[in-house]
Amino acid sequence: MHTISEHGCFGGTVGFYSHLSEAVGLKMTFSVYRPPQAAKRRVPFLTFLSALLCNHQNFMIKSGAQRVAAELGLMLVIPDTSPRGAGIPGEDADWEFGASASFFVDATQEPWSRHYRMYTYVTQELPQLICAHFAADQRRQGIFGHSVGGNGALVCALRNPQQYRSVSAFAPVVAPSQVSSGQKAFLGYLGPDRSRWAEYDACELVRQRPYPGTILIDQGTADKALAGHLRPDLFEAACKEVRQPLSLRMQDGYDHGFYFISTFVEDHLRHHARELAHVAE
Repeated sequence: MHTISEHGCFGGTVGFYSHLSEAVGLKMTFSVYRPPQAAKRRVPFLTFLSALLCNHQNFMIKSGAQRVAAELGLMLVIPDTSPRGAGIPGEDADWEFGASASFFVDATQEPWSRHYRMYTYVTQELPQLICAHFAADQRRQGIFGHSVGGNGALVCALRNPQQYRSVSAFAPVVAPSQVSSGQKAFLGYLGPDRSRWAEYDACELVRQRPYPGTILIDQGTADKALAGHLRPDLFEAACKEVRQPLSLRMQDGYDHGFYFISTFVEDHLRHHARELAHVAE
């Protein structure tokens, strides 16, 4: 692991790092906020999955989450949104597909399957790396995300409830199999077999395997993608079918960006802290 830079922040440390990933087969970058409590003991940690066009820096720089994370003793881990420099023709040509748009799946279609294994990277390799190099408590993990990363967070938690003991999302794309951007990505990464798509679709998964805790989602009513791509109504209906505890909060006047995230990020961190407090150290 290579340290790119580290910076003092609210008594803790913001760091940017890189390493050669076995899952991806390329160099990956990520950022970590270590709260002051991590100097003395292992602390719970949250993985944040970002939206299309983002990387490992956006949430760390723009969300303002470090102040509350320092108070609560939560470590924050932000991976990149895709492999970089895979050398695949056209990987940078479309903002909804390829570089910065992995949709956090393990691709099965060539040439993407060689490097686009972000689900395995996020759920297996990165947590192991974090626990090996930082004072992170592997037993107390949570996950959250934004937009496409919000669906990624829900998928990771629904498929691995014993690993991720808390989950939340900002404006998640909850039904990628039913919207154009998700359909394009899933067809390219996973092929035409829709049974494979279901493994990365929060609406499909929650019907099959409800999450044991409460899912928190915040969604802005002024979000231009609300009706066409996000569809929280579909996830709400799916949760009602299986009696999945869901706190879906429609926030009047908020859009899809980081002003929205920074307004409600404290609520999300406190949600995770409460849920993780029930997990024995």
